[in-house]
Amino acid sequence: MAEPVFRSDVTVELVKHTASDADVLFAARVSTLGEQSLDEISKDPQRSKGLINYLMRERHGSPWEHTSMTFLISAPIFVFREFHRHRAGWSYNEASARYREMEPVFYIPDTDRRLVQVGKAGHYRFEEGTAEQHNQVQSDIRYACRVAYQSYQSMLAAGVAREVARSVLPVGLYSSCYATCNARSLMHFLGLRTTHPDAKVASCPQREIEMVGEKMEAEWAKLMPLTYAAFNANGRVAP
Repeated sequence: MAEPVFRSDVTVELVKHTASDADVLFAARVSTLGEQSLDEISKDPQRSKGLINYLMRERHGSPWEHTSMTFLISAPIFVFREFHRHRAGWSYNEASARYREMEPVFYIPDTDRRLVQVGKAGHYRFEEGTAEQHNQVQSDIRYACRVAYQSYQSMLAAGVAREVARSVLPVGLYSSCYATCNARSLMHFLGLRTTHPDAKVASCPQREIEMVGEKMEAEWAKLMPLTYAAFNANGRVAP
């Protein structure tokens, strides 16, 4: 049996896109100016910047739906269970443990991951945790994942179907997923799944999905700088 691998990171790769500020302006201006070529949009940068900010401020969101970004994400299964709550404007294809044998790669929180929840649901914070708690988390996760994967391999070796054997695998197992969204749906995701000093509405996401959100945000910011600036300037509320 392969030795389990324990990781504390997530990876996000932008694999393809049709997403730019020009796409938003192109869609928005048909309402007032009729059909335009994309070349016309670049002639007045300040006017374009002002229109993007106006659309964001007034929450005219449909022009951002004329964009598309596809990300390849590697993260623990429990991250994707949260991810799939986002359905409007998203498409997903995740690795299937019914059809492929899963590799023994598991999530383990890094030592800087806050462990202790203080307060009631909906109004709480996380604190660091003691050295003893961190040691227990590290030890128990490693033990449980090794035992689970050993049981998984044992069933496969006995001829049990993958879709049955997978039932013993923990949600800390890494999976991979293609996630495709438009800029409007991504902004809604970021408003809920990241914390930011410019956010008008406070959010308290689980740290692991926030790690994914931060990496997606960094890629998107490079594609659509005017939109990104307007998003932050208007409280990080999706239009």
